[in-house]
Amino acid sequence: MEKKATSPAPAKAAAPKKSAGGLNPVLVIPVLFVIAICVYLFICGAPSHFRGADVEGKAAASVAFLDGKDIHPVDGDYFGIVYKGGFVVPFLFTCFLIVLVFSIERFLIIGKAKGSGSIDDFVRKVKSLLDKNDVEGAIKECDKQKGSVGNVVKTALHKYNQLTADTELSKDQKLAALQKEVEEATSLELPMLEKNLTVIATLASVSTLVALLGTVLGMIRAFAAMGTTGAPDTAALATGISEALINTALGIGTAAIATIMYSYFTSKIDELTYKIDEIGLSIQQNFSAHN
Repeated sequence: MEKKATSPAPAKAAAPKKSAGGLNPVLVIPVLFVIAICVYLFICGAPSHFRGADVEGKAAASVAFLDGKDIHPVDGDYFGIVYKGGFVVPFLFTCFLIVLVFSIERFLIIGKAKGSGSIDDFVRKVKSLLDKNDVEGAIKECDKQKGSVGNVVKTALHKYNQLTADTELSKDQKLAALQKEVEEATSLELPMLEKNLTVIATLASVSTLVALLGTVLGMIRAFAAMGTTGAPDTAALATGISEALINTALGIGTAAIATIMYSYFTSKIDELTYKIDEIGLSIQQNFSAHN
């Protein structure tokens, strides 16, 4: 009966973290793609952004574009200019929205993982309590802190108490079991923090390639239009090139934001991992000194 009472509970408490955390890209990305198409057609493609064509009464300038009418953006109207970038623009809008949505999501998840207070203060308090061999006080601090760091430390401290009462294992075996508990608890928390970072990292390179595709297609259309006239038209060529480069600008901007966000979130996760390792080492040293 006594053996049942001392069965480890921390692992069960940490297990639900496997399924925790964040948006599902399979569901979110199609929704963002639909939103991007609507923005392209009904905001960037609104008739008020164009001149030189009879687009009054049209739901969107795309109707005139599909009818083969020559439409031009109003001077200085960036919505119309972006619309003239072609059918690749909605894909670039989608890339931008994905980076924006998942960056906001990571901000919230990582912020929640830090807990309710300063991590540095929490680390100092726990280390101070462990130096006094006040394990229960350290556990109460974990309850106050919450978050991923608090969860991992609390799991390790419960294991600490369990191993303190164990009379069968040697000291080295207890230290190994305590280290393993910290590593397992950390491995349960990290997937929640790193989820969807691969999406942001992928878009850092993919958005540039999609933009390049749109630029090349736009250049092909511009030079093909010149070839059909039989005489060089520098104004038409300049317009076609500027429209093609819209894709490049959108793609590079999205890639830059994605790269910055990925580096930022990676550094924050590394910081949390370092704090967990720091406290884990303190717990092991304290256990070795008092047991």
